[in-house]
Amino acid sequence: MTDPNTQPHPTPETIRRRVTLVLGTEFVLLMSVAALEGFWPGAGPGSGAAVAFLFACMIVVPTAMALLSRPLMREVRQLASENARLRELYGRARQDSLLDGLTGLGNHRAFQEELVRQLEHATREESILALLLIDVDGLKRVNDERGHASGDQLLAAVGRTVLAPLRRNDRAFRVGGDEFAIILPGADIDTGLTVARRMLAGALNGGDPTRPTEPFSLSIGVSAFPAPSTKGSLLYRHADAALYWCKRHGRTSVAAYDPGRHGIASDDRSIEDLSAAIGTILEERLLRPVYQPIFSLETGRPVGYESLIRLADGAPLPDASTLFAAAERAGRTVELDMACLEVVAEGAGALDTDVYLSVNLSPRTLESELFHPTELTTIFERRGITPEQLVVELTEREEVQDLDVLRRNAAACRKVGIRLAADDVGAGNAGLRLLSEVHFDIVKIDLSLVQGGVLHDPEYAVLGALKELAARWHASIVAEGVETSEQLAAVRSIGITAGQGYLLGRPTRDRRVRPIDIEALLPENWEEPEETSAA
Repeated sequence: MTDPNTQPHPTPETIRRRVTLVLGTEFVLLMSVAALEGFWPGAGPGSGAAVAFLFACMIVVPTAMALLSRPLMREVRQLASENARLRELYGRARQDSLLDGLTGLGNHRAFQEELVRQLEHATREESILALLLIDVDGLKRVNDERGHASGDQLLAAVGRTVLAPLRRNDRAFRVGGDEFAIILPGADIDTGLTVARRMLAGALNGGDPTRPTEPFSLSIGVSAFPAPSTKGSLLYRHADAALYWCKRHGRTSVAAYDPGRHGIASDDRSIEDLSAAIGTILEERLLRPVYQPIFSLETGRPVGYESLIRLADGAPLPDASTLFAAAERAGRTVELDMACLEVVAEGAGALDTDVYLSVNLSPRTLESELFHPTELTTIFERRGITPEQLVVELTEREEVQDLDVLRRNAAACRKVGIRLAADDVGAGNAGLRLLSEVHFDIVKIDLSLVQGGVLHDPEYAVLGALKELAARWHASIVAEGVETSEQLAAVRSIGITAGQGYLLGRPTRDRRVRPIDIEALLPENWEEPEETSAA
């Protein structure tokens, strides 16, 4: 479609001047011919008649020209009026095509155009630019439980909330169903984080104070150009990686892009190339299992092993975290999970009867039609591991899409004897959300709580509260990330009886781990903090 606003449009006055010029030129030529005819020697009837003829032409010709041009000028004015109306309609249509009708913010097309424009300006002027990508947590549940009208009301409230902390030259967009984007010209990563935190605080307080709603939750990823996103082409990808990390680690949070944590986002390869890299890893059997022991904090004996995946030298991806992130982008999570189960089972060997083996699965796998507990048990029974010795750790690498199917498959696992463990409990809402929806046999406390609990009484109290909660659900509890003697003493002091971490034992290919002396690992002068329980 050609933009009429980009073409030159002569005004009626311009056209009138042009018509007058043409008619005037013709008049002058005609009068010149008449003068030659009348005054050139021997060329006409005489000077008197010539003069009379000239006077007649001077009166009749302009009058005739004016009369003849009047209908033309009327049509010109009508044409100009219609042209102006079409330009106005086009402008309105283009404006409407760039707006989201529900929130009044820019839409996906407007976002793409503005992001390109702002990046070009920032590159040319050597200025800075921050980008926020926002997901509305729980919109699907609102739509399912309350109807789409309630979901629309929530989205409208989000639109008002994200506008509140913005400056005049900042731009807000709704780029998808529950996705929003904010462009902050002249802002660095710290400014972006500040704005994002204000948005999250506003959401948790019910949005716009003039039109309050029920509190709602947002997950926000932030990046900025030229730091940490050194190229404009990476800005969106980096912010998206930070957003994904928020969603994986509990949502209701804000995260800035961290190259160490979100390395896959800096990979310039296309999804097709990443998928090909995953295919190479699977076809060439470049997955390697390692096993981290889980010890009884009372006896020091190993009670289980968590299986983890490493990549062999020469793999086309740098590490396992990048591999799983690439699989999510390429839609190959289920395939990768199933391949990892085969590798883990093959490397584990037979277990002592009182020792279990835990395997990590994404919710996407438990929601898949390709997953069935009998297939899982068959993989491990061929290697001498019974269903009762198997624990499935449910991780939130990806958001749960079909909770009913996940519940059904989780129940089917427990029915055949496989136990379930909730992973990363205490990392924001991660684990806690699933903990309220699925029956778990083991609760694994996130390492951030374990590592912070010794130094901060509130976190120490949370550890105690989670321990009490697990006891009421008749679930055992495992402390992850035990790396210091003080952390070991802290989790023992509130009655947590199992743990794993580098202090106790590192992941290794060798599963033959000897018991450890727990008492020898405790600090000499340990004093239990005052807040020992949340009860």
